[in-house]
Amino acid sequence: MLIAVQFNVAQREIILKVVYYGPPLSGKTTNLQAIHDLLNPTVRGRLTTLNTADDRTLFFDVLPVIVSSSSGYAIKVKLFTVPGQVVHAATRRLVLSGADGVVFVADSQLAEARVNNEYWHGMRHYLAENGLDAAAIPTVIQFNKRDLPNVRTDEELDELRKKSPEPLFAAVAIRGEGVMETLTGLIDLMFEDLDHRYDFSKKFEVTGAELVGSMFPAQAPAGGTP
Repeated sequence: MLIAVQFNVAQREIILKVVYYGPPLSGKTTNLQAIHDLLNPTVRGRLTTLNTADDRTLFFDVLPVIVSSSSGYAIKVKLFTVPGQVVHAATRRLVLSGADGVVFVADSQLAEARVNNEYWHGMRHYLAENGLDAAAIPTVIQFNKRDLPNVRTDEELDELRKKSPEPLFAAVAIRGEGVMETLTGLIDLMFEDLDHRYDFSKKFEVTGAELVGSMFPAQAPAGGTP
């Protein structure tokens, strides 16, 4: 697998890239807007939107979220989302390039099960095309829109959670529920991966828990437990 995490020794910074991927209207953009609202204002960057010609979201660059480690390195976490429309497939592939972690945002509505599945396999295909091992890259799944009718039941999600190798979260992103827990779950996986590959926490004197604590200080859980 290609090494994605960016180290800039001269500027003493480390850049981690997180991509929110999923079908159109599954709630990727809403997740990032909610995260921006929840982030510690002292570390969050500007919420930037680029739009396509048909006024659909191309991607957000919410960050940098910049957290300083005790070793003197700045940890930048960049969050991106991709357009879901079929016409923007090439953009989705490009945005996935260099990802250190992925949040797959699925639509909980039963009618969207087939589209969720198509986009999941499409994501894994694009990761492979970018030289990333889809089975190894830190990934979590969020089932969003839990407030709508005709969605998978909580019991069905529990059964999926038992079978899934990826941690699974429930969310109502429009209300900010479960979005912080989803990102926190991914950061935990990313740091496990970084520690395995680079002994990251020891070398740079920052843990995933410390990073999350700087990003979301004194935030009470908002639901969406794994």
